[in-house]
Amino acid sequence: MTTTKRERTAARILHTAIALFERDGYQATTASRIAEEAGVSEMTFFRHFATKDALLLDDPYDPLIAASIADQPRELAPLARAIAGVRSAWAHLPAEASDLQRRRLRIAATPALRGAVARNTLETERVVAQQLTSDGADAVAARIAAAAVLAALMAALLQWASAGDDRSMGWAIERAFDVLEGAS
Repeated sequence: MTTTKRERTAARILHTAIALFERDGYQATTASRIAEEAGVSEMTFFRHFATKDALLLDDPYDPLIAASIADQPRELAPLARAIAGVRSAWAHLPAEASDLQRRRLRIAATPALRGAVARNTLETERVVAQQLTSDGADAVAARIAAAAVLAALMAALLQWASAGDDRSMGWAIERAFDVLEGAS
């Protein structure tokens, strides 16, 4: 797969930031320091990432999740549709290195990022609930289903990130859904 210069620069900034966050801590690492270490200007940093927390939290997956939920049978209950939709979206996401994702999630668990993580999660929850509602689900049921799915995912992913084992991120996602479905 060919990557563009823009993608390579963003990846360099991200990898540099993660290394600095791990070494010096999230709060002690400035955007200026990340840019300097990555060999780019601050302006270039902010062209790629609007904020320092965007390095860890921004993802382009909400539209894919909504589309995957829309593709699920309407006769399924909102929770089942949300789970099936997120499972389907997960299956279509580009495979990123689990190690990188684990490192990002460990840093995202930093107390200074709790508010940003909550806002990011709430936005995805809103997207899921909106899709369920636009497909005919009761608004309250849609909101509850979306909240349950996102809470389970975040709990499973944060637990996975802090674990010392070599299970995949996919395992953590499936574990969250198994719990929601009553399988374990």
